[in-house]
Amino acid sequence: MSRPPASLLLLLLSAATLVATCRGDPEPVQDFCVAAPRGDGEASPAFPGLPCKPASTVVSDDFFFAAHARGASTDNPTGSSVTPGNVEAFPGLNTLGLSLNRVDLAPGGVNPLHSHPRSAELVHVEDGEMLVGFVSTEGKFYSKVARAGESFVIPRGMMHFQYNVGAGAARAMTVFNSQLPGVVLAAQSLFGAEPEIPDAVLAKSFQVDAEIIKLLKSKFRKG
Repeated sequence: MSRPPASLLLLLLSAATLVATCRGDPEPVQDFCVAAPRGDGEASPAFPGLPCKPASTVVSDDFFFAAHARGASTDNPTGSSVTPGNVEAFPGLNTLGLSLNRVDLAPGGVNPLHSHPRSAELVHVEDGEMLVGFVSTEGKFYSKVARAGESFVIPRGMMHFQYNVGAGAARAMTVFNSQLPGVVLAAQSLFGAEPEIPDAVLAKSFQVDAEIIKLLKSKFRKG
């Protein structure tokens, strides 16, 4: 039997790699792998994920997370707060391909435009009314007002937001198919980057005067 040409093997390998990278986190290879504290010399490697805490020291509390029982303050310029529940805050999630955040919005508050490069997001509204929307790579805007008990899904990597359109406070739980979905805040990334993106680049990109760019940068400059 003749061997397949090298070009075909390369194509198949590339396709397999592409499929793997389009998924969420890789599958775990053990029952659980509670993330070990940084610098733990007894930790064992995890494939994939963070190093594992020794199984003999794992306790029930490692699989318990109470930080979402109450939200953080929304007394800020955006009227919003996000309480993270990723692997860095909840070590029991390590290698499970799952995380969740709590989003609190004051009346008129917004969780500003952002994206998650490593995960899709399911927004489940628990209280109030939120306009939830994202923009596709073709520039089409998809949105829906979601109320308590309703959900809206945001595909991986899409720029999106949650905006409180109700009269009172609003709350949602957002679920991700990654233990560490990452976040890119649109305005902060562009106008608060370090080192700074040149004013000329941003002015030309947004087709505005450089003075407007300087004003926007002053809003997001750290320190």
